[in-house]
Amino acid sequence: MEYGDPQSVARMLADFDRQGAMQTMGITVADVAPGRVVLEMPFNQAFSQHHGFIHAGTITSGMDSACGFAALTLMDAESEVLTVEFKCSFMAPAKGQSFRFEGNVLKSGRTLTFTEGRAIAIDGTQEKTIATITATMMAVRGLKP
Repeated sequence: MEYGDPQSVARMLADFDRQGAMQTMGITVADVAPGRVVLEMPFNQAFSQHHGFIHAGTITSGMDSACGFAALTLMDAESEVLTVEFKCSFMAPAKGQSFRFEGNVLKSGRTLTFTEGRAIAIDGTQEKTIATITATMMAVRGLKP
């Protein structure tokens, strides 16, 4: 796969930096490649649910953003990305010292991009996949800030 335009990474990072949700949750960009984005987040009690695990909504947000930004890396310079739909499956409680969200493009089209991703809980040297996502992203025009 190749980047959608020469400025894909810079554009993706600028869009990411404008997301208040990602900043609030402490989610950062760890890696970017054509059709692939990896985000990371430290454990934060503020985003936990009543059992002390990170809330499913927080995990879903991380996976959705990783997939959306992975899709954006393959889009042309005039396109922005919006989520059309997604399905998440949780396989284990979100328990760990930190979390990694991986988003990968399966098929990039002119309008729709199909992605998949996963959330990994990290506890010391132990890593465990705790959730997966399949998501469809849409290229839209006219949303540039």
